[in-house]
Amino acid sequence: MQRILEIMSTRILLIDGDISLATVLRDYLVSRGYQAAMAGSAKEGLERLHGAPWDVVLMEIQGIGMNGYELLKTLRHRMPKMPVFILSTRSDREDQMRAFELGADDYITKPFSMDLLICRIEAVLRRIRAYEENRQKVFQLGTHVFNSVHQSLDGQHLSSRESDLLLMLCRNEGEVVEKHKILSALWKEDNAFTARSLGVYINHLRQFLRPIGYEIIAVRYKGYKLVTDVTV
Repeated sequence: MQRILEIMSTRILLIDGDISLATVLRDYLVSRGYQAAMAGSAKEGLERLHGAPWDVVLMEIQGIGMNGYELLKTLRHRMPKMPVFILSTRSDREDQMRAFELGADDYITKPFSMDLLICRIEAVLRRIRAYEENRQKVFQLGTHVFNSVHQSLDGQHLSSRESDLLLMLCRNEGEVVEKHKILSALWKEDNAFTARSLGVYINHLRQFLRPIGYEIIAVRYKGYKLVTDVTV
């Protein structure tokens, strides 16, 4: 069940000027349970990336309206942790080396096996998930300490769900954590009832955080982010 939820919450963006191939690949990813969309140019790809959070980018390096390497450099600068896969008809060793030097996570030449592509994407995502699960569990919030192992904030006990929720926010401090990702990870369901329950827990945490100079901001239609409350 957890595996299914992870797949369903994975958002993949394809940037490729070959619309027919991109459509086939998008439909295949959707059939496998992923959320997938496509952009026919680098400009459209950047607009989509700016407008919504994504977990993986699959991109061509030619035929997208700008130098594909420049797009890769831009993506790596703006989203250093985002897995980026190059899917290209160019198979020269120099092209592949340049892509890896600019931060590509993988380089796959066309034509390729879609099943193999899925395996490669999942291998990268597994490493990311394992890293996230083993990241720091004690956080400094100003002069205050949140210990997710002991479920405490400066000695104040938090419930398991409050602690797990705060842990997700702390690991992404200053960044939006999507509501559906929170619900899938902590409630295992994304529906109106669990969304209301999440809102209750967010308000509980705000009562702990506001006195120490932190706030949880609701970002409309997206999710929540933990920030320093400059008004305190």
